[in-house]
Amino acid sequence: MFKMNDIKELIRAVDRSTIGELQIKGENDQQITISKQMNVGQVALIEETQVPATIAVAPVKVEVAPVQKQEEIQTPSTNTEGTAVHKITSPMVGTFYSAPSPDSDAYVRVGDQIKEDTVLCIVEAMKLMNELEAEVSGEIVEIFVENGQVVEYGQPLFLVKTA
Repeated sequence: MFKMNDIKELIRAVDRSTIGELQIKGENDQQITISKQMNVGQVALIEETQVPATIAVAPVKVEVAPVQKQEEIQTPSTNTEGTAVHKITSPMVGTFYSAPSPDSDAYVRVGDQIKEDTVLCIVEAMKLMNELEAEVSGEIVEIFVENGQVVEYGQPLFLVKTA
């Protein structure tokens, strides 16, 4: 099974590269596809390539498509009161779930105190349920999406007030 931190690293690597799309097939028919938009004039197609040996996955085919660069949303900012706020964004395209099951309580609500390892939600992508952890400590100030809503890569999900 793919770990969320590994997926995030792959997303960052694709974002920093000229690769437009990355598909990885893992064990048990698991598959991850990471796509991004690129600036016009960049390479149109990259032939088959291997993922580095540190990640145990099969060879992948990578295609590059014309795209525009998306601005970095996850940078913390400071409001006028001197407290920092941090936007937690979706690490992938998928469906947002606020609870582990339909009849369970939400992982977090506005006003909840969270830690770095607090699970905030699930983003389902290609039938894989990916738990999203906070990575910052603080208080949930705002939740930008509704349960069951489709989210895009980089879309703000939560606003956290950090001390």
